Amino acid sequence: MTEHERYLFDLQGYLTVPGALDAEQLRTLNAILDERLAKLSAEKTSHRFGDLLSWGAPYRALLDNPAILPHLDALLGAHPRLDHTYLDIIRGGLSPIGATLHGGGTPYDPGQFYQYRDGRMYNGLVVIAYNLHDVNPGDGGFACVPGSHKANLPLPKEWRDLTQPHPCVKAVTGPAGTAVIFTEALTHGPLPWRGAHDRRTIFFKYNAHCISYAAGYYDHQTFASDELTERQRAMLEAPNARYGGRPTAPKPQAAKAQ
Repeated sequence: MTEHERYLFDLQGYLTVPGALDAEQLRTLNAILDERLAKLSAEKTSHRFGDLLSWGAPYRALLDNPAILPHLDALLGAHPRLDHTYLDIIRGGLSPIGATLHGGGTPYDPGQFYQYRDGRMYNGLVVIAYNLHDVNPGDGGFACVPGSHKANLPLPKEWRDLTQPHPCVKAVTGPAGTAVIFTEALTHGPLPWRGAHDRRTIFFKYNAHCISYAAGYYDHQTFASDELTERQRAMLEAPNARYGGRPTAPKPQAAKAQ
């Protein structure tokens, strides 16, 4: 992460990374999703898919996406583990979880936290949300209360309804291929979808190597020997403190602040 990105994440609790997925990745990921959608009722306006690692190599490649690894390293340390994944599609209106803000720095949640100590950031659950379609101003989708990951007071309950968002709520937009990175300690939620096309968002959620949020763990042994790299298998280990010797991403060269 650049110094500017570190500043913005600490300030806001989220970042956007343009071009985290290229045009070929978008085409392939959307085509696989289209095959799944063809089996669903066209009348259903929203759906949540899980178990994305079973959807084939293009989805498994997101596990250690090179565009995202430097951010995970800065936010979770050199040995992040994948906690869980899912994909939301919204054809219009409310998301599969409705339109309510959740999360926030207060009350403290040991699974979803943010701290800054000794010159570095420490996080509980961190989310990489990939836009498979454009998210334009006014479309809806991901929204948050910037800075709420460090809030000392809980969000007023009457401000949680995103069908009538309070002015403190900010919609986060970006073209297809954009990744929105945020800490689950951030107060966030989905605005009702009003876009001309459906909203398609992939969620890969990560934790530090010794922490788990989801109740279940991945079993990398369910994949064939050539389906995952050594580093990917390490990222699927159950939570533990045995971090010595785990494969890590190559250290990126320090980027200059722009």
